[in-house]
This record gives sequence, structure tokens and C-alpha cells, in this order.
Amino acid sequence: MELDFSQALEQLEQMLNNSIQLIPNMVVALVVFLLFYVLAAGIRVSVRRLSERYSRHVNVAILLSRLVRWSVIALGTLIALVIIFPDFTATRLLELLGITTVAVGFAFRDVLQNFLAGILILLNEPFRVGDQIVVQELEGTVESIETRATTILTYDGRRIVIPNTELFTNPVTVNTAFPHRRVEYDLGVGYGDDIDKAKTLILEVLGEMEHVVAEPAPDVIVVGLDASWVTLRLRWWIEPARWAEVLETRDHVLATVKERLIANGIDLPFPTRQILFHDQTEETDGNRALQREGWPAGKGEVPRSRTIAGVLESGELESHI
Repeated sequence: MELDFSQALEQLEQMLNNSIQLIPNMVVALVVFLLFYVLAAGIRVSVRRLSERYSRHVNVAILLSRLVRWSVIALGTLIALVIIFPDFTATRLLELLGITTVAVGFAFRDVLQNFLAGILILLNEPFRVGDQIVVQELEGTVESIETRATTILTYDGRRIVIPNTELFTNPVTVNTAFPHRRVEYDLGVGYGDDIDKAKTLILEVLGEMEHVVAEPAPDVIVVGLDASWVTLRLRWWIEPARWAEVLETRDHVLATVKERLIANGIDLPFPTRQILFHDQTEETDGNRALQREGWPAGKGEVPRSRTIAGVLESGELESHI
């Protein structure tokens, strides 16, 4: 049996000829695509600068620049396809998109959710690049807001990439949303100390600090009568409202307050406890009205010791020990 490969060879030869004929078109299409790609980068920079100049919303500028860039790249891609395949039309492109949209939607559902969440975040601007935010247990400075994820830099120098869906569906605390931020700290002074004097000394210290603002004014209030001290709560506002200033002012305030209070005779007491040992060796033990619970005997008669098995009295017991 003889095999005839002539038809297959003819088809292969035709394919090679068609491919060779497409090479010039492919080169022109590649050049056109690169031109549009470079043009898209330039337009993106221009649009972002104009948006930042005429709008205070930085996120809107970022969003507009990206949309313009990808629109120009998409247009360049479409023109390149028409150059390579002259019979390629917009109608065929829409048909192709209609066929693949459902499959892409199922395959990249999470990606599309993050993309839409990123668009909404950029439009609504709950936070901006440079803000310090807290989401769940993550805290840091926003480095960039992309259409898929947001990148934050933690205070210890690590980078965290958070999907935009997490930021859109979970509570986010923006610590730098306002120019001022309040800092609090609880401090205990002795029960025998003058509370008003302690408050005055603390407010003097707060008024001397660099980043503590005068308005809203700092204050000191009593928040608790604890076992060993009276608890005072120091509250002051700082500017700028960043974590570095929080740490710096807290360090200076607490160190200076400690020195100022001690220098003026205000006690900063340690926790104290009174422990009573009960050996249960007296006759009155078990009688809640008479047992002493470890307190020393008063002027009255000292209770007698218990007998052991009804034989040994207190004197005999001491002689046997």
C-alpha cells in the first residue's frame, strides 16, 4: 500500500507561503503597536499631570491616566490586527469577545472583583497614596493603589500586598485622614497626693512638647480609683498625625512627666498587696464571728490553740515541737 503525501505537502507549502507573505504585515503591525505603546506612556504622564494640577484628588488622576493608557494600547492592538489580517473587522472582534467573555468571567472571577474594587477605591478615595491605614491586623503607609491590589509599607520595613476586595469589604482605619490625631496614656498617682497639682504639672509638660498642638487643648482627667493609685488619663493632640510623631511625643511626654512629678513630690506608686496567713490552729477558727484571719490579737484575750485529738494542749504541743 502506497501512502500519498502530496496533498499534505501542498497544504504545508501553501501555509508557508501565506506566512511569508504576512511577514511584512507583521513587521508593520509590530512597529505600529510599539508606537502606540510609547504614545500611551506619554499620554498617561500628561493626563496624570493635568489631573493633579486641576484636581486635588490624586486617585482620580491615577485612574484617568491608567484608563487612557490602556485605551490607547487597545486601539494600537486593534490596528495591528487589522494590518496583519485585513479581513479582521470590529464585528469579528465583538463576536470573539462575546464568545470568550463568559469563559474569562468564570476563570478570572477574583481578578475581576479586585479590579472593580480597585476602580471604586480610586473613585471614592477612602484613602490616598501616603496615608497610614489599618485593615484587620495590618498597618502601614500606602505605597500604591493598583487596579488589582494595594501595596502598603509596614513600619518595620516590610511590604504587604492587599487585594482590593479585602479593602473594599472590610473596615479600614485611616490614621492620617485628618491633620490632628489624639494620643492617650493612663498614669497612676498616690492617694495621698494633690490631684490638682499633678494635673497642673502634667499640663505644663504637655504645653512644652514640640508636636503637641495648643488647639484642641490637651487635658488630664481622673478615670479610675484603683487598688494602689488614682488613675489619670493624659490626652493630647499631635500634628502631623503620623505614627512616627505618636512614638516621639509619647516618649518625650512620659519621660518628662515622670521627672517633673517626682521632682515635685508626687508619688508614682507600685502595686501593693496585703497577704494574711491563716494557720487554723486556734479554737475560734471556723467561727466566722470570732476567727482572726491572720490579724494580730488586740487587747483582749488571745484565743487558745486547738488540741490535737483531744490530748495535747497548747503547752504540751509546744514541748513536743
